[in-house]
Amino acid sequence: MAITLTENAAKQIQSQLAKRGKGIALRIGVKKVGCSGLAHTFDIADEIRVGDHTFESHSARVVVDADSLAVLDGSRIDFVTEGLKQLFKFDNPNVESECGCGESFNVKVKAEAAKA
Repeated sequence: MAITLTENAAKQIQSQLAKRGKGIALRIGVKKVGCSGLAHTFDIADEIRVGDHTFESHSARVVVDADSLAVLDGSRIDFVTEGLKQLFKFDNPNVESECGCGESFNVKVKAEAAKA
């Protein structure tokens, strides 16, 4: 199981941690919402919780809970500028479809079964 970061994503995580003045990683996860069912969540992690998994790329770290890892496993995270927006963009091999607005997504049956 793995999650990787591009250099741009790693720089953004390091920048956000420095701006905040504390924290050890970016915590990513998924929650049920939207048109298609799931959306990404982001927060700064101040600690590693029981059951968390950590991944490091380009000297930046992400923390993922076990339930979210079933959906996010194999993802590559980038930080991109699209028009006037800057955002973390996921290249997730488990995604089957996304809603038209791009805010939520569905995963293939295998990943959903692992999350249940």
